[in-house]
Amino acid sequence: MQQDFTLKAYNYLLPPENIAQHPADRREGSRLFVLHSQTDEREDRHFSDIIDLLQRGDLLVVNDTKVFPARLLGQKETGGKAEVFLLSYPLLSAGTKEMVATALVKSSKRPRTGSVITMGDDLSCTILAQLSEGRFKIALHFDRQKGLPEILEEHGQIPLPPYIARDKGSTAEDSKRYQTVYASQPGAVAAPTAGLHFSEDLLAKIREKGVTIARVTLHVGYGTFAPVRTETIRDHSIHKEYVQISQENAAAINAARLGGGKIWAVGTTTVRALEFAGDQEGRVEPTEGWCDLYIVPGYKFKVIDNLITNFHLPQSSLLFLVSALCGRERLLDCYRQAIAQGYRFYSYGDAMTIIK
Repeated sequence: MQQDFTLKAYNYLLPPENIAQHPADRREGSRLFVLHSQTDEREDRHFSDIIDLLQRGDLLVVNDTKVFPARLLGQKETGGKAEVFLLSYPLLSAGTKEMVATALVKSSKRPRTGSVITMGDDLSCTILAQLSEGRFKIALHFDRQKGLPEILEEHGQIPLPPYIARDKGSTAEDSKRYQTVYASQPGAVAAPTAGLHFSEDLLAKIREKGVTIARVTLHVGYGTFAPVRTETIRDHSIHKEYVQISQENAAAINAARLGGGKIWAVGTTTVRALEFAGDQEGRVEPTEGWCDLYIVPGYKFKVIDNLITNFHLPQSSLLFLVSALCGRERLLDCYRQAIAQGYRFYSYGDAMTIIK
């Protein structure tokens, strides 16, 4: 167990050709690596086969957060280029009535407090303060008649993870495919990627089988890509993400558990939301606030039974979470097997499900 808490124990070698640069032709057309953790049985299947693994009375929980166009390209007052990456969805400041946000700003020189970056005739931002870790507090100025969602759609780009290496950045395809079909709550800067495999047709078939689908919201933050720099993983400071679970969805989750159905979490973000909102008996409470739950091996899961997820980066907090569910050595062995079988990794890659 002690080795489970050392960062170096979570490393694995991934050939660059296994990193997916584009999504599969069809959402449910990706592959599915199945691990039955009680028996260690492993299967190579198609994602559409998930319907055969779900049983009547089970509950599928999805994260309905929506990725907003957080990457904005503009010019400084000097004429130099600047990129503003919004780390949070802009909110109205009660004190000033300005729309403020936290952002990363990339330019040849660090922007000064009070300086302005212009993205278009109807959108600009002012640097309000420099924060820690290269972050800035900014105020957005935009055409209020259009509204912020329309302005961001017009000027912003969907932010892709750094391991999707394309010369021209995101495309029109990404605005659709780097978004789940049930995304409805804007606020994420990264997609809950396990959900990208579900199409409307597949979800309809799942409902027809007698499986209930519940929603939670956890806005995936930039911290999900933050490297772990501590030699002992328990010393890492986990990022906070905003979570919301309604009374209706909490009741559906609790009813399924009482009825003997299995709780299937779609993605590590859903796991984090459910376990954060669950009490010691596994009952989920309606929740709204900032989630700082850090799951590493040794954690006792209270709410979820099974997990649908993607393949995660080496030495990442997401890899720790999945290891807590099925064991680090077994998970890394599954990863080695998946690599040998040509599985595609990361956001646009194939999926894995762990069935307890």
